[in-house]
Amino acid sequence: MSNPEAKPDEVICEGRQAAGVELMEPREVPLGGPRAMPVRRTLPQRHRSLIGAWCFLDHYGPDLVSESGGMEVAPHPHTGLQTVSWLFTGEIEHRDSAGNVAMVRPQEVNLMTAGRGISHSEVSTPGTTVLHGAQLWVALPDADRDTDPGFQHYAPAEVAGEGWRAHVFLGSLLGDTSPVTTFTPLLGAELVLDPGTTLRTPVDPEFELGVLVDLGSVSVGGVDAKVADLAFVPPGGDELVLVAGDEGARLLVLGGPPFGESIVMWWNFVGRTHEEVVEYRAAWQRQITGPDGNVVPDSRQVAPGRFGVVPDQPLRPIPAPGLPNARLKERR
Repeated sequence: MSNPEAKPDEVICEGRQAAGVELMEPREVPLGGPRAMPVRRTLPQRHRSLIGAWCFLDHYGPDLVSESGGMEVAPHPHTGLQTVSWLFTGEIEHRDSAGNVAMVRPQEVNLMTAGRGISHSEVSTPGTTVLHGAQLWVALPDADRDTDPGFQHYAPAEVAGEGWRAHVFLGSLLGDTSPVTTFTPLLGAELVLDPGTTLRTPVDPEFELGVLVDLGSVSVGGVDAKVADLAFVPPGGDELVLVAGDEGARLLVLGGPPFGESIVMWWNFVGRTHEEVVEYRAAWQRQITGPDGNVVPDSRQVAPGRFGVVPDQPLRPIPAPGLPNARLKERR
């Protein structure tokens, strides 16, 4: 998914540890104009920007497409990251400049590797009446951030126990392991807990964890979290304890070892320096600007370049917003 804010924040992301479970509340961000679909953004935040390599988390819906207009994110660029799409309800068509065309469906993960550069579009299907899901980004480590772009799709089988059900889409949890390839160790799973269920599950003590509440409520290590909250669990423990509220809970559990690198994240780019981000933006604008100096009206007219061309996508590409009137900060 794009970050189509007109004035996106520049974010210098640096992992840090906490003494105990932290509760992170979201901010609402409209994806586009006044009728745009709103999302609840819990990463990045000023006081915490990364959980493992997870650097961006938008949680949206359930939204009636008849009211929100659905999702129509035209071709836009990415660098230095992997996008992870997870749906609870609805269906979205993904197209990217590496030639991949795939559907995003509930409980099936789509992971796109941007690497040195990719462009893609995401459009909800005509038959979708309700959209509900999460869009996440994973920062690529310095050694791998210029890798070739790529795409993986995986539909995890359900694993279940007394009072709980799970789909593990990245890493390992509850005796199940995903085959999806990532560039740093990661955990990603959907959990559904029946009312009052207590689940104790082993976790890697080197991982920091995030528990996003999608439905209901849950206690995470003794800290109560409600819908749209993200509970941060620092590394050091070998067990995650979740206690569902009276209405039960549906959760996303995310994690990984502390990233260990700082990144500069602006708009849809993850880089390391001001100069890199400026060049990424310039490269995209060169590709989408026609001989008349205007953005081409059809993405099939985009020129070849770093970010490629999304096939058979007539939507007008999204131009990059203007850079702030100051130098983007480098890692100190």
